[in-house]
Amino acid sequence: MKSENKPVIPQVRFIEITDAEAGQRIDNFLLKILKGVPKSRIYRIIRKGEVRINKGRCDAKRKLVLGDRVRVPPVRVAEKEVVASAPAYLKASLQKDILFEDDVILVVNKPSGFAVHGGSGVNAGVIEALRELRPESRFLELVHRIDRDTSGCLIIAKKRSALRTLHAYFRGDGVKKSYLALLVGQWQQKKQLVDQPLLKNVSQGGERMVKVSSAGKPSQTLFKRVSLFDNATLVTASPLTGRTHQIRVHAAWLGHSIVGDERYTENAVNKEFRRQGYKRLFLHAEKLQFAHPVSGEILNLHAPLPADLQILLENEN
Repeated sequence: MKSENKPVIPQVRFIEITDAEAGQRIDNFLLKILKGVPKSRIYRIIRKGEVRINKGRCDAKRKLVLGDRVRVPPVRVAEKEVVASAPAYLKASLQKDILFEDDVILVVNKPSGFAVHGGSGVNAGVIEALRELRPESRFLELVHRIDRDTSGCLIIAKKRSALRTLHAYFRGDGVKKSYLALLVGQWQQKKQLVDQPLLKNVSQGGERMVKVSSAGKPSQTLFKRVSLFDNATLVTASPLTGRTHQIRVHAAWLGHSIVGDERYTENAVNKEFRRQGYKRLFLHAEKLQFAHPVSGEILNLHAPLPADLQILLENEN
């Protein structure tokens, strides 16, 4: 339940910048720590010299460095009720499915059915759940995103410097990704590179949809057949670019959409597969390979296929 807003008695604060905050602009830093304060107010207190870094004035674009001492002036804000807690099942799943962790990064096997972050009707997602599980962590941020109904490898940065490095990897070709997907019908090819541009648009129902279009962004996915079944094909899908719904739309372009895909697979087809026990999108981020952002060691991470999907595959044989 929400409580009435209560005034917070303002007072001057002095904050010493750690690695978690280093590299941010002062305006963005203040927007985070002064939640609820309008941007116009933030820029005004900077212009007036009420915000000081190492006792000196600064402008809004000033980037913070490790060890800076920031004076934050008293600003009255309304105290907001704590956001809804993440579901207990999600937190339990994340606790037992940690694939790799050190003091720089955390990699988890995300369960299907949960968004990576809250918003758009979702009270709390994976990142909020992790922050609840690790209240002592000063910095936990998503490095990348995977769809709500997709399971598998998800990287979280525990330091801002690692986040910057990993973002650079994802913008280039520093991360190799491999997904397992079950396609509808028998795909006769052994391997195929789909090189089709993708364009985002919105359907009449308001859902975010993506389609193959010459007006879209260049997109490439390499599909390789793993197993052929009576009415489905297990493949690996390696996206060479990182577009929204890329694997799902490229699979549909092949004429073999992904089992359980409620946006790009026909309802009648999904209904038939549900009768066979397939209750979710059969897309799993199985493998990630990248260099550790600090040590440079090549990490090869593997997220086991969820037990429910593994059992279904065994029944296909």
